[in-house]
Amino acid sequence: MEEVRAKLVKFFEDNFMMPSDFPENESFLENGIIDSTGVLELVMFLEESFDIKVEDDEIVPENLDSLNNLIKFLKNKMNGKYK
Repeated sequence: MEEVRAKLVKFFEDNFMMPSDFPENESFLENGIIDSTGVLELVMFLEESFDIKVEDDEIVPENLDSLNNLIKFLKNKMNGKYK
C-alpha cells in the first residue's frame, strides 16, 4: 500500500497544496485541505487512478476524509469488500 499512499500524497500536494508533513489521520475537510468540490475531484482521481467505481453511498467522511481513511477504503475496495 506504500505505492497507493505515495500516489495519494502526491495528488493532494499537487492539487490541494497539502503540506508534505500533513498528519495521516487528520481530516481534510476540517483542516481546509479540500471542500465539497474537492471531494468530487478526489472521487474522479480515485476512479481513474485505481480503476474502481466509488458509489454515491461510499462518498462519506469515514471513507474519504483523511489519508488513513482513504487507504483503508481503497484497500477494502480493491479487495472486493465494496462492490
